[in-house]
Amino acid sequence: MNQSRLTTTALTVLRIVLGFLFAAHGWQKFNEWTIAGTQASFAKMGVPAAEAMAPAVAVLELAGGVALILGILTRVVAALLVLDMLGALVLVHASAGIFAAGGGYELVLLLAAASFVLALTGPGRLSVDRALFGRSNSRLAVLA
Repeated sequence: MNQSRLTTTALTVLRIVLGFLFAAHGWQKFNEWTIAGTQASFAKMGVPAAEAMAPAVAVLELAGGVALILGILTRVVAALLVLDMLGALVLVHASAGIFAAGGGYELVLLLAAASFVLALTGPGRLSVDRALFGRSNSRLAVLA
């Protein structure tokens, strides 16, 4: 297998798994915790503007996760998810240490790093972005 096929496979797997995890977390905020519950939780954790941030984060994680799975606007969505995870790290998880079992930052740091990789590399060949913007003469080729 050549490097291009390996890279395509790696980016596709990373994008789909990461998208699934973000979509699951967004779905959880809507359906398990509810938006009102997420707002209350955010406020208790000291997240600024919890009333607005909770639904924004829920939408970003759910819709952004689906977008990553499909490879739609991957670089933009991934960059927003990096900011989302860095906010969670700084505002909530950093003071609890490394390990997620104790409320630490290991998961949010890993999600931020994986999102950062996709923001830098793009979605790979097997993506909607590539199909729409992959032509070299496209003004939006940076998205592919």
